[in-house]
Amino acid sequence: MLSISHSLTGAFIATKLPIPGVYIPTVMASHYLEDWIPHWDVGTGLSSGKRKRTTAIILELGELVISFGLVYFFFQYGHATVQWPAWIGAFIGLLPDFLEAPRNFLKWEPGFLRPINNLHALFHHSTPDMLFGLTPQVVTIVAIWLLR
Repeated sequence: MLSISHSLTGAFIATKLPIPGVYIPTVMASHYLEDWIPHWDVGTGLSSGKRKRTTAIILELGELVISFGLVYFFFQYGHATVQWPAWIGAFIGLLPDFLEAPRNFLKWEPGFLRPINNLHALFHHSTPDMLFGLTPQVVTIVAIWLLR
């Protein structure tokens, strides 16, 4: 999934279940559930060589900026104090991808991350079909906007 979907889902769950002991594992589970759905993301094509790592890194950095901008717009805008559950939820929603980034983008993986990344890979289902792969993500983002 795109970082946008993962971060908004994490922020949404954390704001609806504002007890860290409840939302942290729920947000983590949501990441794997979302990755289980066939999807397109900026890393699609890396393993087949259809996308260069530098291109994916640049696209991912841009996507992270958009992600945090949308978390701000959806959950922080208009609040005088920092909405910590939203920001923590967004970060936790992205954590499995952050842990996998060295392997995917730099071809380097510390040994202690291998079991976590292998678990993540079991759930990850990418599709090269951009329209098919973006559709569930757009639906997710619209639903979060409407339900927030």
